[in-house]
Amino acid sequence: MYITKVSDEKQIELVAALACEIWHEYFTPIIGKAQVEYMLEKFQSKKSIEQQIQNGFIYFLMINNAEPIGYAGIIIKDRELFLSKLYVVSAQRNKGFGKQVVVFLEDLALEQGAEKITLTVNKNNSNTIGAYQKMGFINVESVIKNIGENFVMDDFKMEKNLHRPFANK
Repeated sequence: MYITKVSDEKQIELVAALACEIWHEYFTPIIGKAQVEYMLEKFQSKKSIEQQIQNGFIYFLMINNAEPIGYAGIIIKDRELFLSKLYVVSAQRNKGFGKQVVVFLEDLALEQGAEKITLTVNKNNSNTIGAYQKMGFINVESVIKNIGENFVMDDFKMEKNLHRPFANK
């Protein structure tokens, strides 16, 4: 698998299509169809992704055997890399691809001077919570955020402190 930075309209459209596929399949049982539709339009549509990129977000596509299998979205500020999105298509889950992305992002965060990676994850998404815990993330707080249209994101905030390698002397 390789990871490539999203840099053109075709790639943005691909991320939006992946979001639609993944979110309908994975999140409908967790948050319901109406909230999935709302969140896709508000946060994962082509227009929304373009705006996010203009505001400093960086998106990455995950490619395996020439096929797009997922994507990630981050923003780095105040010595923190916020992992806003990390999603993998169902046929490619549980194969270590998410972990590979997290390792890639740890290296990127350290290169950019970040000291930790933070993320939010739905409280009912137990498989993903467990996966992040295995990668060294800890639950630091509960976060409920009103996202409009009477929908809320009921999440845990998780973080992983990064340790800088010792400099060779």
